Amino acid sequence: MLNWIWLALMLGGVIYAAFAGDVEVVKQTASGEVVELQSRVQAVSTQMLESAKSAIMLVISLTGIMVFVLGLMRIGKDAGMMRWIALRLAPLTRRLFPDVPPDHPAMSAMVMSFTANIFGLANAATPFGLKAMSELSKLNPIRGVASNSMILFICITTSSITLMPPTGTVGVRAAANSADPFAIWIPTLIATLCSTAAAVATFYLLRDRARFAARPLADADLPAAEQEIFDTPEADEVLGGADRGPLGTGRKLFIAVALLALATGLVRAVLNELPSHTAMETFNTVAKAWLFPLLVSAMLLVGVGGRVRLYESAIEGAREGLEVVVRITPYLVAILVAVGMFRASGALDLVIGLLDPLTSRIGIPGEVLPMALLRPLSGTGAFGVMAEILHTHGPDSFVGMLASTLQGSTDTTFYVLTLYAGAAGIRDVRFALIACLAGDLAGLLGATAACHFFFG
Repeated sequence: MLNWIWLALMLGGVIYAAFAGDVEVVKQTASGEVVELQSRVQAVSTQMLESAKSAIMLVISLTGIMVFVLGLMRIGKDAGMMRWIALRLAPLTRRLFPDVPPDHPAMSAMVMSFTANIFGLANAATPFGLKAMSELSKLNPIRGVASNSMILFICITTSSITLMPPTGTVGVRAAANSADPFAIWIPTLIATLCSTAAAVATFYLLRDRARFAARPLADADLPAAEQEIFDTPEADEVLGGADRGPLGTGRKLFIAVALLALATGLVRAVLNELPSHTAMETFNTVAKAWLFPLLVSAMLLVGVGGRVRLYESAIEGAREGLEVVVRITPYLVAILVAVGMFRASGALDLVIGLLDPLTSRIGIPGEVLPMALLRPLSGTGAFGVMAEILHTHGPDSFVGMLASTLQGSTDTTFYVLTLYAGAAGIRDVRFALIACLAGDLAGLLGATAACHFFFG
C-alpha cells in the first residue's frame, strides 16, 4: 500500500504540476525580495532537492535528542521499570483474556509485548507480539480464523498505549526549534488512551454478533500454515532489572532527600504562579517548565534505586538511539521528498481545499488530513509527513501540535494486522480491522480534543 501512496505522491505531483500553470515565487536579491512567476514543474524540481536537503538536516538535528532520551530510557529499563510494569499488568491481562490459561506461553508473551509498548520500545514489543500470536494459534479451535483473544490482542497492540514521551516526535519538534518539544506528551497520552478504549469497546460490542461469529473456512481441510519459530530475546535481556536485593540506608536517604528537594521546588513554582494566574494557567505553565526535568530526575532516581551504573547504562541506550536514527533516515528522505513534490505541485492544496470545509467543522484542520489518512498505513510515512508539516507550519502552531500528537495516538494498523495475522496463519481476521480502525478514528478525535484543550 505504501508503495502505491509513494508513487501517487511523486508521479501525481509531476503530472498535476504539468497542467497547473505558474506559481508566484519570492526570491531574495541584492535589492530585496522579488516576486517572480515560475512554472509548477520547475517548483517541483526545485523542491525535490530542497526536501532531500531538509531531510538530512532534520536527521542531524534529531540525533542529539534521540540519543539522550533513549539513554535515559535505558537507565529505567536496567533499573527494573519494565519488569515492575510487567508484574502489575499480568493480573489485568488474565482478566482480559480468560480463554488463555495463566501459565500458557501466550500469556507471558502478551504481557511482555504490552510492557514494551508502554515503555515506548516498539522494537522489543514486535518479537513478543509475534510470539504471542504464534502461541495463541495453538489455542485456536478454528484453523485460519482469528479467535477473540487474537483480535483483542491486535486491538490493544495497534492502539499502543505508551506512558513514556514519544521520543521520535519530541526529537523532530526540537529539531524544528519548538519552544517546548515535550508539550505534546500529555495530549499524546490522552489520544492513545482514547484509541485503546475505542478499539477495546468495539471488540466487546462486536464479538457476540452473529455476523462476526467465527466460522470454519471452506478449505479448512488444507494443511495449517507452518508455525514459524521466532527468535525472541530472553525476557531478562528485554525487561532488564534483575532483583538485586533490598536497598541500603544510604541510597534510601539519598532518594528521599532528592524527592523532597524536587517536591519543594515544584510547590514553590506553583505558589509563585497562582497569585497572578488561574489554576489552569498555573498548571500549563508549571507543566511546561517541569515536565521534562521531572522525567529526567525520575529516571535517574529509579536508576539509583536499581543500583544501575547510570553513566554506562545511558551510553548503552544512546548507542541504541543512534541505531534508530540511522534506520529511519532512508524512510524520512523518501517520504519528505515525495510530500514536498506533491505540495509544490499544488495538488496537496487542492486536496486540503476540498476536505477542509468538512473537517474544520469538528476542529480538525485540513492540513493534518494527509497524515491522518497515512497513519494507519505507514508509521515511517506518517512520521515523514509530520516532519514536513512541522517544517511548513511551525512546530508550535496548532497544526504542528495536532500533527505531533496524532503521530503517537496509534500504531500502524494495517502493518500490525498483516504481520500478526501472518504469524498465526490467519486468513479471516473477522472484525479485527473494524475495531482497529475505530481506534484510529478515536485517536484522531482524542488528539484533536486534547490539542484544543491544551493549545486552544
